[in-house]
Amino acid sequence: MSKAFTKETDHDDEDGGAALPALPGGKNYITRAGYDRLRAEWLFLMDQERPRMVEIVHWAASNGDRSENGDYLYGKKRLREIDRRIRFLTQRLELAEVVDPSVHQGSDQVFFGATVTYANSAGDEITVTILGVDEADTSARQISWVAPVARVLLKARVGDVVRLPLPGGAQDLEVLDVQYPAPTGT
Repeated sequence: MSKAFTKETDHDDEDGGAALPALPGGKNYITRAGYDRLRAEWLFLMDQERPRMVEIVHWAASNGDRSENGDYLYGKKRLREIDRRIRFLTQRLELAEVVDPSVHQGSDQVFFGATVTYANSAGDEITVTILGVDEADTSARQISWVAPVARVLLKARVGDVVRLPLPGGAQDLEVLDVQYPAPTGT
């Protein structure tokens, strides 16, 4: 059967050509640990996962009719997913600007990498760590430096009250504590 009559394509337009999320100032601030995790994933995909999948697709293609070959069809789809992730990680790593938050240790001002404890207007104390877009994990109370809460907290000092605009009205947040990780021995 002619390729013109199949749904499968060799080009990758399933993501709609979506660009990377915009970063203020075009910077992708990230900690060394976050950068190392992204790089490790990129290396795993390039050195292990992609070659393994290419081998599977090659084997499946040698089995004959590709139109009804599940291994071949799944393999090609998985290969496109891997290639898409590799491109994404490559772009993120190229934009990455590694920041060492420990240089601010002892400071009472909020910068990238800080663990900040603040009180909202209801009196609830909340502790968050401000990290890079690609390393933030809200379930671990890590927020991206571009998140609204982080943006109002950045450059504030212990004792400052900052105003967080919300759809239902602004909320005041009081910075109670600022901590930075200890410097790593290099």
